[in-house]
Amino acid sequence: MRWAVAETGDGGVRLCPLTPDGAPAGPVVREPSLAAAVRARPEVERWVWRSTAEPYRGLLAAGLRVERCYDVEAAEALLIGHEEGQRGQPRSLAAAWARLRGLPVPPDAPVRAADTQPSLFAPGPVPLPPGTDELTALVEVYAGQVARTERAERPERLRLLLASESAGMLVAAEMTYAGVPWRADVHRALLDELLGERFPGGLEPRRMAELAEEVSRAFGGARVRPDLAQDIVRAFAGAGITLGSTRKWELQRIDHPAVAPLLAYKALYRLHTAHGWSWLQQWVHDGRFRPEYLPGGTVSGRWTTNGGGALQVPKVVRRAVRADPGWRLVVADADQMEPRVLAAVSRDRGLMEVAGTGRDLYADLAARAFGGDRDRAKLALLGAIYGQTSGDGLKHLADLRRRYPVAVAYVDDAARAGEEGRLVRTWLGRTCPPASVAPPEEAGLPQEEAAGSGFGGGAAARARGRFTRNFVVQGSAADWALLVLAGLRRTLHEAGLRAELVFFQHDEVIVHCPAEEAETVAAAIASAADAAGRLTFGPTPVRFPFTTAVVDCYGDAK
Repeated sequence: MRWAVAETGDGGVRLCPLTPDGAPAGPVVREPSLAAAVRARPEVERWVWRSTAEPYRGLLAAGLRVERCYDVEAAEALLIGHEEGQRGQPRSLAAAWARLRGLPVPPDAPVRAADTQPSLFAPGPVPLPPGTDELTALVEVYAGQVARTERAERPERLRLLLASESAGMLVAAEMTYAGVPWRADVHRALLDELLGERFPGGLEPRRMAELAEEVSRAFGGARVRPDLAQDIVRAFAGAGITLGSTRKWELQRIDHPAVAPLLAYKALYRLHTAHGWSWLQQWVHDGRFRPEYLPGGTVSGRWTTNGGGALQVPKVVRRAVRADPGWRLVVADADQMEPRVLAAVSRDRGLMEVAGTGRDLYADLAARAFGGDRDRAKLALLGAIYGQTSGDGLKHLADLRRRYPVAVAYVDDAARAGEEGRLVRTWLGRTCPPASVAPPEEAGLPQEEAAGSGFGGGAAARARGRFTRNFVVQGSAADWALLVLAGLRRTLHEAGLRAELVFFQHDEVIVHCPAEEAETVAAAIASAADAAGRLTFGPTPVRFPFTTAVVDCYGDAK
């Protein structure tokens, strides 16, 4: 049985049971709180609510866990994309209800700025029109979404995508609640070691100041600000060297005494600004780092965070991620995930056979098609996925096309659709909007290529084609990863383990668990990956192995 639940504004909730097609299946009842409603109904198969983050945060604080939910606002975003090729359109319950009734659609509330604590004046849910009952609107919108899903070309896949996206919302809330175990003392020690003493008044730490002086001396003594790109470009121009940018790869090609201290400065600058003392003070409390995860934050379905930089933690900072005494971190990386996904979605028999072992996919591919040259095999396969169109990559791609034509044709077709402005979907139905309705960064176009182009042909179309070529693989990998998380979450709970999912990015999972549970957790991750492969892509020989490390410190996992 599914139950729809809506807040009443006074701390209570109103709820009613639903049939599978979303129609009311019984009378509306009232409970003093959502926690009371959940406690009284342990048999509920799925809770249907406006959105997950806020209500589930309260349930977790009350010591309650929900097995499954249906997030109406997350579903609305996916359905708008699937049906109309729209992204970034209002997704609130009020917006969905307005669409259902043919009324003007209200904009979504502004995203709350990343804080350590919610603001007293943080925006609440977008209000429904005066006199509109929230539970009634919720039930009507949910029933409409069920009907829209059934009208899709592949409803079984879209149903799975909607369910997995809602499961991801539960996982995200639980990971925020649990937090990543973080040793602030270790973090401070490494900052002191790498950056040196801090000076009052916002001045740079000692080591950065020393490197800045080295850069200036290398240019003859005149002050050069290494944190200002225009200063660096001007200084190199004065030395007779023209720079197109100050990116690392371009600087490394230059023979000049300023390069080494400049690159060292840039590395410390990133550490200081992104994960320095201010970051530590803002984000780490009571031994935990608790970022706010945003499932489906990108067009491909990959997650983002609302501040905190959780998905870009540099290797050196990972030394501060330490398991609690008596506990371990189980760190699992999906092996060659995107090439395996390409094999599964393309149904190329030869490539599925290569991806059907748990061994090194690139080495197996090399032995079959590239004379044993693993590097050539890797370049060819990644070139197919990412659209390498020049140099050796083009030759290797031609070799791959001859041996695995179905796989290469799959991404070629996606690229062509992107260039022509057509909708492109992942295996489960997450949709990349056409360039005509997507902002440049969402359409996969570099800003400089999209500027002034009107999303027309030429460079802009080719750039979008490269993006959609990768989208069908990367996005389908994100679909699979959601089901890995959902399966792992369920297994850990059903086994009665104390283990907690504490971190996830597109191909990596970290579980914090008592030392005696580590082997069980590692096995559960492998089992969840296999099950997710079957559930997402159907019966294929493709395997999705993980490389797993059981460590005390995240920095020791790689």
